[in-house]
Amino acid sequence: MTTRYSRFLAAVFCVFLGGLLAWHVLLPDRDRSDVENRTLAQLPAFSWKGLKDGSFTKGVEDYFADQFPLRDQWTGLKARTEQLLGKREFKGVYLCGDALISKVEPPRDGLEEKNLRYVARLAESAEVPVYLGLIPSAAEIRRADLPEGAESWDQGAFIARAAELEGVEPVDFLTPLRDRAGEDLFYRTDHHWTTLGAFYGYAALLEALGREPPDMAAFPPETVSEDFRGTLYSQSGVHWLEPDSIEFWVEPEPGWTVTSWRSGRAEEAALYDRSYLEKKDQYSAFLGGNQPLCVIKNPEGTGRLLVIRDSYADSLAPFLAGSFAEVHLLDPRYYRYSAAGYAGEHGIDQIAVLYSVPNFITDRNLVLLTQ
Repeated sequence: MTTRYSRFLAAVFCVFLGGLLAWHVLLPDRDRSDVENRTLAQLPAFSWKGLKDGSFTKGVEDYFADQFPLRDQWTGLKARTEQLLGKREFKGVYLCGDALISKVEPPRDGLEEKNLRYVARLAESAEVPVYLGLIPSAAEIRRADLPEGAESWDQGAFIARAAELEGVEPVDFLTPLRDRAGEDLFYRTDHHWTTLGAFYGYAALLEALGREPPDMAAFPPETVSEDFRGTLYSQSGVHWLEPDSIEFWVEPEPGWTVTSWRSGRAEEAALYDRSYLEKKDQYSAFLGGNQPLCVIKNPEGTGRLLVIRDSYADSLAPFLAGSFAEVHLLDPRYYRYSAAGYAGEHGIDQIAVLYSVPNFITDRNLVLLTQ
């Protein structure tokens, strides 16, 4: 390589970097990335203290990384290049044909056993039966589809361990989902179960509660979106898969009411918030997304059920609405008071702790069940 050619390449590279820097300066900063579904870093305020302890330089580094021009396109190109080189795991997400499956890491610090004990203590303090239903993720149900040699924690063994919990009645979600592993039980670009998966979960829960499981034919599906790109799409950088569809199966009946305490006070809500279908987080169209407490009332139903839950119950709730007079959905991530006390105060007949396994083994809020 001649000296002149080397200088030419260096000059082209400097012009390229300078152009990117100028582009970065001229472009307005973005508050969040819809593709990654997260808030983006902003330029930190300078301080001598921050410079000394490294927080300022770290903040600047994060700022430039998050605000880099065409960041979304670059991350997608990086994942595509790695896929062509044979890579099948992208930021903890496995590419399995035309679907993404999140890897489940082993729990740390014995948190999974602590959370089981917290559920047992809830059963001791509550005056009504307590049920525990652990929902296996796609990594367990579709284990045969994972890349050869792929690691994912054994959820089945933990579910079997939880079923032996003294004083707590188990809900078997694993068997019906595993028996139908070839069906579309989970979204291909998101970690949640589909409405079909939620229906099978609904039937399993009713069976555990001593009720007759429903006929699927009673729930005609309505396709409300065909362009859903979920959390795994955002996390992995794998942006070339076809989007998912979202279906609503339950038509709310006259007389049903939904009340949310999303803002800390009671406000009217709905089983479905269709405004989210125009946003990135389309799964939040079920119940309107995360909230401390939601109460659904059906004058034609029977019994009062308290569900202590994670976001998997959002798509389960419309099914439950047709069966119970009252369904109380409590999320320990946002509701900070006594679950047993709440059950006693509202005349609850049964309590069901329903969690996906990956959330259950990592959630540090379940200690609140001991209050």
